[in-house]
Amino acid sequence: MKEFQSSNGISEGKCPFMHGSSTTPNTSPLKWWPKRLNLDILHQHDQKTNPYSKDFNYRDEVKTLDFVALENDMHDLMTTPQSWWPADWGHYGGLMIRMAWHAAGTYRVADGRGGAGTGNLRFAPLNSWPDNGNLDKARRLMWPIKKKYGNKISWADLFILAGNIAYESMGLKTFGFSYGRPDIWQPEIDIYWGPEDEIMAPSENRYVDLDDPSTLETPLGATHMGLIYVNPEGVNGKPDPIKTALQVRETFARMAMNDEETAALTAGGHTVGKAHGNGDDSKLGREPEAANIEDQGFGWINPTLEEKGPVTSGLEGAWTTNPTKWDNGYFEMLFNHDWELKKSPAGAWQWEPVEINEEDKPINALNPNQRDNPIMTDADMAMKMDPIYNEICLKFKNDPEYFSDTFARAWFKLTHRDMGPNTRYIGPNTPTETLIWQDPVPGGRDNYDQEEVKNKISDSGLSISDRVTVAWDSAKTFRNSDLRGGANGARLSLSPQNNWPANEPERLSKTLNVLKSISSEFGISLADTIILAGNSAVEEAASLAGINLELPFEKGRGDATQEMTDVNSFSNLEPEADAFRNWYSGKSKSSPEELMIDQAQLLGLSAPEMTVLIGGMRSLGANHEGNKSGILTDKAGVLSNDFFVNLTDMNNKWNIVGENKYEIRDRQSGELKWTASSVDLVFGSNSILRSYAELYAQDDNKEKFVYDFISVWNKIMNADRFENN
Repeated sequence: MKEFQSSNGISEGKCPFMHGSSTTPNTSPLKWWPKRLNLDILHQHDQKTNPYSKDFNYRDEVKTLDFVALENDMHDLMTTPQSWWPADWGHYGGLMIRMAWHAAGTYRVADGRGGAGTGNLRFAPLNSWPDNGNLDKARRLMWPIKKKYGNKISWADLFILAGNIAYESMGLKTFGFSYGRPDIWQPEIDIYWGPEDEIMAPSENRYVDLDDPSTLETPLGATHMGLIYVNPEGVNGKPDPIKTALQVRETFARMAMNDEETAALTAGGHTVGKAHGNGDDSKLGREPEAANIEDQGFGWINPTLEEKGPVTSGLEGAWTTNPTKWDNGYFEMLFNHDWELKKSPAGAWQWEPVEINEEDKPINALNPNQRDNPIMTDADMAMKMDPIYNEICLKFKNDPEYFSDTFARAWFKLTHRDMGPNTRYIGPNTPTETLIWQDPVPGGRDNYDQEEVKNKISDSGLSISDRVTVAWDSAKTFRNSDLRGGANGARLSLSPQNNWPANEPERLSKTLNVLKSISSEFGISLADTIILAGNSAVEEAASLAGINLELPFEKGRGDATQEMTDVNSFSNLEPEADAFRNWYSGKSKSSPEELMIDQAQLLGLSAPEMTVLIGGMRSLGANHEGNKSGILTDKAGVLSNDFFVNLTDMNNKWNIVGENKYEIRDRQSGELKWTASSVDLVFGSNSILRSYAELYAQDDNKEKFVYDFISVWNKIMNADRFENN
């Protein structure tokens, strides 16, 4: 212990280290300065937490895996009960399916965050949400397999593979499976999961109107903090299947699922396994993140496990007569019985049949000599009582093969939605069918002279600003979260992107007409032509700054068609702001600076990369509709560091003159020199961003600025090129 002097002069022994997380609002600078712009989410791309060397590439490593041996071991796992955790009916399938489902089920279409692609179920907050109760046990059951195959298999892949193998072992013909999900190594604590200060707070916190589920706050999908989907007992825990149906529909739509997929997933998820509520949840231990050190990462420890059984959701019972068999039993049970509300042993609302034959009841999960009532959640009853879901489920009931195929496809979509296009799929069981939600793009031609194309573009009359803008608008849709969007496919020329206000439709149309003519003349894709246009403009702007260079370029992009483009799905990529072109729609509750951070993180940028990209885009004069905010230079179109030089010039004074409008005037004369937005000025006001701005403003860093900008520009232009990933 180090000795410190107290205020009264008496020595006190105090630990010289800060206790608790230094990134939480209670211990970070945000505690004292809550309006400070939080850049933490940009540090998610920091590789310092990754224990592997920079030469390790999981997607290369997994290709050397013995897939058959691993999958055989996974099949054995399903039916090899362990003494420390009971297996329902001697089969872990239900538990493994729930783990896979809840790993994937956090995905949301609004920003592409969540999902199964990172293995984030290992970390807080997901590992300690009540909806994920006892999934820590599922992961520990798989530890011997992970230990055996080591670096060749990620936890992220194992989570989903476990669900697939579980379904196969119970008789479902799955649609396919792809390996290739690398693990993260730190919690994604800066993902916004909701406004609540406590887990399972009432739903009103995230809805404008609880009776209108469409008013659920964007980008959220679940009805409560701590749940994956909806409350199984009903809206705010009050059973009402009709109201629950509305929440189910909205929540699953925010996961990119239509009504048929939603019904199939609900029914297929409950065709096997059971809910657990045969005990007193007040006697459970704390969740993993709050558990005692001797618990070694286990949570929800149940001291009455031998006496009563596990407690997870609080509901107790299976949905079907044969819970370890893939069949049509869910629909037979749901539609062949009348149901009434009952309380589980743990006190949760659940639906049970009014009358049922003894032989139709499922056998008790741990006692083969006992049969128990089946149950339905409020969401299950919604499948029967909502007219749309009712019609779909009756179709499934009457056509089991159609149900199995629909579920298998929906399950594949659920578990692979955030993996990007099918060109990234790895392994022997990847499906050959191309699906529209995979955002297909045909291959493009790569045997042409790019210099000839660039010369043609440069002579076309398109300005540097025109060319930079069209390339940026084409590439900026890329989301590192779910690998959607980007320049490949040239969907900037298709609906809905060609009509987005952020893309200046009238100007865009004129620019694209010129580039389409050139792409047709050379027989190459419009997608390649758009990026070549941007690259040629940046090269010219660098040359005007005295630096001659050639940007790297990867040929071979293809052009998607309108038929290959799910308009509704792509609408989720429409931005509310584009800080890099100094545009803000005013529709968001978030500030322009906060939206800039969000946009940069989705693009996969670090804070320094975001900084140099903003400065470069301003110098190139690429602002939306030619507005002059932040163009802190008299020579727009020259790739100079003027933005940073003039932002940090102490001969200037900054004044606010309106909402998100600022003037920069000469301190001596009062002459108006520049106008700016809050996005511009935050690079001078935020201490971290200012440190980067000052770096790029230095006299000896003019060339560094240009080369750093080009590096980031190239990263964005090629973010969606997955051929080598």
